[in-house]
Amino acid sequence: MLGRGARTLTSLAGALLVAAATAAGTLALAPSASADPLPPTAVAMGDSFISGEGAGGYVAVTDQNGVAQGFPGWASPNSNPYFCHRSANASIQVADLPGISRRVNLACSGAQPADMAAASSARPAGRTVAAQIAQLRTVAQTGDIDLVLLGLGSNNSQFTFGGVAAECAGRFVADGYTGWWEVWIHFINWVTGEELNERACSDADFATAAQLAAARAETTAAVRQVLDVLDEVDADGDHRVVLQDYTNPLPPAYAEQYRTEDGRSDTRDKYRALVDERYAAGCPADIDSLAPAHRFSQNLGSLVGGVAATLRAERPAAKITYLNVQRAFDGARLCEAPGSPGNSLATPLRVMDGPSGVHVQSFGPYDKLDIKRVTDTCSDYYQTCQESWHPNAAGHRALGQCLRGAWLAARASVTCTRASSGVITTQ
Repeated sequence: MLGRGARTLTSLAGALLVAAATAAGTLALAPSASADPLPPTAVAMGDSFISGEGAGGYVAVTDQNGVAQGFPGWASPNSNPYFCHRSANASIQVADLPGISRRVNLACSGAQPADMAAASSARPAGRTVAAQIAQLRTVAQTGDIDLVLLGLGSNNSQFTFGGVAAECAGRFVADGYTGWWEVWIHFINWVTGEELNERACSDADFATAAQLAAARAETTAAVRQVLDVLDEVDADGDHRVVLQDYTNPLPPAYAEQYRTEDGRSDTRDKYRALVDERYAAGCPADIDSLAPAHRFSQNLGSLVGGVAATLRAERPAAKITYLNVQRAFDGARLCEAPGSPGNSLATPLRVMDGPSGVHVQSFGPYDKLDIKRVTDTCSDYYQTCQESWHPNAAGHRALGQCLRGAWLAARASVTCTRASSGVITTQ
């Protein structure tokens, strides 16, 4: 039989063992600092309609060498990463996304499908930024990627949004200011062998069926690469990819005041006052170009929706949502109502007279040679006009509501529309 002292020592030893075991268990259960959960993160990838082109508030962008590039000046090469125009007002930044605590914008104005897996500088007219997938890998090191907003399709190896917009606006201005009969135009055509095209843009001028098919194949392959990398790097393997299509900045029909000016419409030759009026309002394009432009937007929607359907069929477990925003600006497009561009959700088409930083507000004081000079500025320094015909800050707030709807609905397809009251709904 143990004596009192021995029992006391034994009890004390047992108590110490229990305390040690309890402490060890507590230490084992307590999460270490290195095991802290990563913040739920939303990432934007793709082109100008995602980066925030037109919304202002552009931030510095890190180049492919890891150097942050701020505004380099209007006369700098358009390849500068800053001209990705990643905006603090972009939809990814302003959308109310419950459960998301961190937002990262990797999109770049002008981006093409090839830019997902390769540096943009690897192709003509690209910018010196790393592949967006490479940037996505870096984000995944410090964030749990729960949402990816992806916009691709309007720029590709077949056609680009900026090229189409410049072509159609250029034809309208050329027809209104020069006229087919002016001798000097025909003389220049005879010398250069080039034909000045003053006809309204048709469906084939936007994109042919073959071009759209090729663009869809390119876009599908690029999104597939994004999905592959997400499956590899996402911390918990749980994420939703929202494929957003495009809004058309121009209306199906112009408001009455933008149809004629000084008794002249764009169906006749030489209508300078009408060019001035529509440019000031932000919509220098032929009436006959509006219907083909909207069919082009619908084709882009079919392209993006088709990509989403193809990849959902390949990956039944993947969370992929097609977000249709083609009607998100209904009633608030450029020249859709009197008062444009101030009441529009899109930016007006604007050019500069040289890389001055000051946009020309009206063609009224300009003659045809002046107009050639300012349009040459757009081609020589594309950054001076690249904000044209994109969602403005208010437009991105509307698109942010669309994104919120897609995030909360968690469905395969979501359509976002704007009512005449201005209310944005998703269904």
